[in-house]
Amino acid sequence: MESIKEIYKIGYGPSSSHTMGPRKAAEQFKEKTLNAISYRVTLYGSLAATGKGHLTDKAIIKAFEPTKTEIIWEPTVYLTYHPNAMKFEALDLAGKTFQERTVYSVGGGKITDGKNENETKIIYDLTFMTDILGWTQKTGRSYWEYVEMVEGPEIFDYMKKVWETMQKVIKRGLETEGVLPGGLHIARKAASYYIKSKSFSGSLLKKTLTFSYALAVSEENAAGGKVVTAPTCGSAGVVPAVLYRLQESLDFSDKKIMRALMTAGLFGNIVKENASISGAEVGCQGEVGTACAMAAAAAAQLLGGTPQQIEYAAEMGIEHHLGLTCDPIGGLVQAPCIERNAFAAEKAFNAATYALLSDGRHIVSFDKIVKTMNQTGHDLPSIYKETSEGGMALFGL
Repeated sequence: MESIKEIYKIGYGPSSSHTMGPRKAAEQFKEKTLNAISYRVTLYGSLAATGKGHLTDKAIIKAFEPTKTEIIWEPTVYLTYHPNAMKFEALDLAGKTFQERTVYSVGGGKITDGKNENETKIIYDLTFMTDILGWTQKTGRSYWEYVEMVEGPEIFDYMKKVWETMQKVIKRGLETEGVLPGGLHIARKAASYYIKSKSFSGSLLKKTLTFSYALAVSEENAAGGKVVTAPTCGSAGVVPAVLYRLQESLDFSDKKIMRALMTAGLFGNIVKENASISGAEVGCQGEVGTACAMAAAAAAQLLGGTPQQIEYAAEMGIEHHLGLTCDPIGGLVQAPCIERNAFAAEKAFNAATYALLSDGRHIVSFDKIVKTMNQTGHDLPSIYKETSEGGMALFGL
């Protein structure tokens, strides 16, 4: 597996696979073709189907500025490796292609050409949670300690940057009001939810705060703001909402939060390695479901859970999102995406609580639920996988 830094990428929304990834790919291609007179980019499959709503074309054009760029949309053409495919062509003065490259945006902002295995830097030998759980039992150590052992103590420097960015986006989202861009005319809710929470107490206060924090991040992402993928832009509100509320309520140190982020990243990495975090490949269960699992694992650790209980909490995070479709209305990362982040954050708390009440033993392991989610995702028709051709995308307006 790769570094958990690949799970937590800092960049601009609204989509890690449709905005962040294509922009990165365009920048890489530009560096190798600085003598191009113009560019032509063909978007295939899901990238073309929901690209305009995800601002894919704007991200690519921005990367190639000031050079002229033509965008070609091919929503019905699916290349074999992944639904999020794009072909870059560098053109000369006569308008002829002198260099081209086809790449895939496979989720979380990662770009691959589907051929070069050296693109991925493998640093984790253990790629199944069952094996990592066995390591914790054998050594008496925690998941975050395994991450530190593999990645080195410098991983804390990156986690510090991640946590600082997450806090900033929550605060920014709570202060910003108005209507989100894109044509659906969706009003931001985070600021008003946060104010309304002040009139509540007890569990209702905690629940409302969780909603407001998740909304703050998701609304900032929908507006193209700077966020952290966790594991994607579309699911970026879940983990920070849970951690922010826990730190606020129980006064956890930043170091404990960073350790929780490391554990969450490890669980997200397992999903990415053995299944997918791409909505275009397995539906929203791969994005919001994984985010819920990550947040549940982090919460269970902070609340004193054993490795078995933490693994159980994460398993439930995915289990209770199985079959969740990715059907954004208008191709925008707004409805139902923003609301799903809020509910998944609260569900993460429920999963952590349920696991902590148990002794950690359960029938379906995290590895098995990841395998199940992957199979379920591949069984879903393409209209429910980030193409905006079915489900709420058709009947939500």
